[in-house]
Amino acid sequence: MLSFRYTVLMNAPKTARERARAELTAEILAAARRQLAESGSALLSLRSVARELGMASSAVYRYFASRDDLLTALIVQAYTEIGEAAENADLPGAAPEERWLAVWRAVREWSLAHRHEYALIFGTPVPGYVAPHITVEVAGRMPLTLARICADAKGAGSLNPPSGPVCPPEAIEPAMLQMLAGESFEPDEVARLILAWNRLVGIIGYELHGHLQNVTADDALFFDHTARSEGADLGLPFR
Repeated sequence: MLSFRYTVLMNAPKTARERARAELTAEILAAARRQLAESGSALLSLRSVARELGMASSAVYRYFASRDDLLTALIVQAYTEIGEAAENADLPGAAPEERWLAVWRAVREWSLAHRHEYALIFGTPVPGYVAPHITVEVAGRMPLTLARICADAKGAGSLNPPSGPVCPPEAIEPAMLQMLAGESFEPDEVARLILAWNRLVGIIGYELHGHLQNVTADDALFFDHTARSEGADLGLPFR
């Protein structure tokens, strides 16, 4: 069950009190995101956020009980936004390869525009912070969008993985195999999906942290090639 401070991020408030609480929660999160950009996640604190907003720290604690609580809300917000970017880019009526490329591009565009939030969810773990299960739930939206494209292609008979070695299914967490088996995927297909998702996250991280400097002449072109290559390895009909 989500606590109230998380549900206000996802559900439209109805009463004046709920609206006021939602507005102040949004202000606190916006200030926290600015702190994230300026100081990094390890230095984020409720006191610094309260100071920026001109509030007593005790008032902020009524919305977020601890720094970890605030970090969780930021992580949920970031995963929600990147998940929505992926879902909104997907056009179920289009060809599967077009859907795949559109989602990859949308995830990259969001990440380039929100590099600090990307680092929060896919970068170095925050010392002493242990993410609760709620972050796992929202983290699945983006990769499940990719899985849905492949599932639709498989259902239409247009998913034809090439022969050759794949990531051993035993290298994948059993819970992931079980979850994606619901989309009628075989274990080796799940392994290919996990690999493609990791490549997507990895190549964006390389670009954001400058690791492609003096390596690629055109980051967008290289990214598109990687997207097509990973899609083809899954069996999508890229030419």
